[in-house]
Amino acid sequence: MAVSALSAGLGCKCPNCGEGRVFDGFLRFKTRCEACNADLSIADAGDGPAFFVMFAALIVIVPSAMFFEFAFRPPGFVHILIWPPITLGFCLLLLRPVKSLLFALQWKHKAGEARPQDGSSE
Repeated sequence: MAVSALSAGLGCKCPNCGEGRVFDGFLRFKTRCEACNADLSIADAGDGPAFFVMFAALIVIVPSAMFFEFAFRPPGFVHILIWPPITLGFCLLLLRPVKSLLFALQWKHKAGEARPQDGSSE
């Protein structure tokens, strides 16, 4: 049975079997799945997860901060006390599942580093 990249990714499970965990620590990928022994050392999501999480934070948090400013007109230090922890928490909450999801999609589509096909360096 094929494993859904979406469910495996968002659940931080192995994209091969959907059972084993992919992380060894907070953001470090394991080298092998403990359930199916799949080689997870090829995991390389690059900067994609950070970009998508920061973009989501921009879309959600900036309008919220603007609404808070226009609705309540708090002093500036209130914004400094409220929004950095909310932003940090938002980003930390989303980073693991997004990183796992991008790896699961990479696994499903057998995506890898681009290489020249004719042997040329360009």
